[in-house]
Amino acid sequence: MLYLVSGTSRSGKTLIAKKILGDKQIPYLSLDWLMMGFNDGIPEYGIHHLLWPNEIAERMWPFLQGMINCMLVDGMDYVIEGEAMLPPLIAELVEQHPGKVKVVFVGYAEIDVEDKVALVKEHSNGENDWLTKESDEYIRDHIGNMIAYSRMIKRGCEKHGLPYFDTSDDFPGAIEAATDFLVRDLS
Repeated sequence: MLYLVSGTSRSGKTLIAKKILGDKQIPYLSLDWLMMGFNDGIPEYGIHHLLWPNEIAERMWPFLQGMINCMLVDGMDYVIEGEAMLPPLIAELVEQHPGKVKVVFVGYAEIDVEDKVALVKEHSNGENDWLTKESDEYIRDHIGNMIAYSRMIKRGCEKHGLPYFDTSDDFPGAIEAATDFLVRDLS
């Protein structure tokens, strides 16, 4: 089974992937790693960290789709997590591979910018946290953009019948629910 976890920056995608790794020993791949490989290794492809997540998703999709198809042939369980997946593309993938792909999207479409900024700062992972090294203005701008992106992702999930979990009000509960949704059929 291939488990896909997508959504916005700071919505809990990596937490879900790490929880599945810890609980079920299913390895994960972060699309951030791939995107930065393109960013730093082959910049001529035009995939870089300054693009909006939907632009990265659209540009990376041919590569990601080929990689996913190979992973599905392999038959092992994997988790892929990252922003660079869009509901219409993933809906098509799920349809092409029935019973082989499970997906969740996470976001925070219903939270106030200042409340989310405070949470980001409170739960920063220190030196490894790229966002909290930025200015307060940059952080607010990023979070505002990600709230808008969350709303777009939520609409896309509704349109394509894909599960969306909102972390606005109960972050731990939404992460737990999304994780349970993905792995509930595993023993």
